[in-house]
Amino acid sequence: MPPCRSSASACNASLAAAGARPRGAAADGGVRLRLQRAAAALATALALLAALPCAGAGAVSGPQQDPALRWVVQQAINDAQCFGDKYDSAVWFTLMEPKLRRYVKDEAQRLQILQTVYCETHRPGDAQLPPGLVMAVLDVESRFDPWAVSTAGAVGLMQVMPFWPEQLGMRRYELTRIGANVHMGCAILRFYLQNERRDVRRALERYNGSLGHRDYPDRVIVRWTTYWNGADDLGRAAINRS
Repeated sequence: MPPCRSSASACNASLAAAGARPRGAAADGGVRLRLQRAAAALATALALLAALPCAGAGAVSGPQQDPALRWVVQQAINDAQCFGDKYDSAVWFTLMEPKLRRYVKDEAQRLQILQTVYCETHRPGDAQLPPGLVMAVLDVESRFDPWAVSTAGAVGLMQVMPFWPEQLGMRRYELTRIGANVHMGCAILRFYLQNERRDVRRALERYNGSLGHRDYPDRVIVRWTTYWNGADDLGRAAINRS
């Protein structure tokens, strides 16, 4: 199967094939205002991150701090590629792009989020993730805001903890980038899903650092099954949602 490239042009091509309107080149005051707000948000996020203590590599308390995760996340960054079927990717964009519009107004950003999620949930050789589940995690964790920073210091679309970039030889600000954040977040979620024998509720509790508490997994599962559903591939290993 030919690779599904991560460029905006390839995404536009998939959408065009599905009947979507390609992105225009016009820029106006609204675009400039969004850029100004994004820059301000980034400055705030970086200031908050700089004030946070870094967890040691061997720490095991708190979310996303299992020692075995470091290798998993490093591999996800090193192998960031997409080998998707063109027909399946066109169906994915057709189903999900209209749903994402209500949260992400910028078309290029919508396409990048959808492209990255599709690629990360279809990584060859890895246990596949339901793409609708990943979209639900993004929804609940950050409402699709790449600049989101939680009170615990988690950053970006999938609220990845800030110690990850430094452990992987990266910069903290890279967590605000769509690709890097989703690569790491999906690797962490996949790790927990495998370790919990594909029990999605327990995997979500561990991802969020709330093991034994149902509120977070319940919110994600509700969004998955009522809004971000309809695009999960058939024929995959069963997922326990109970």
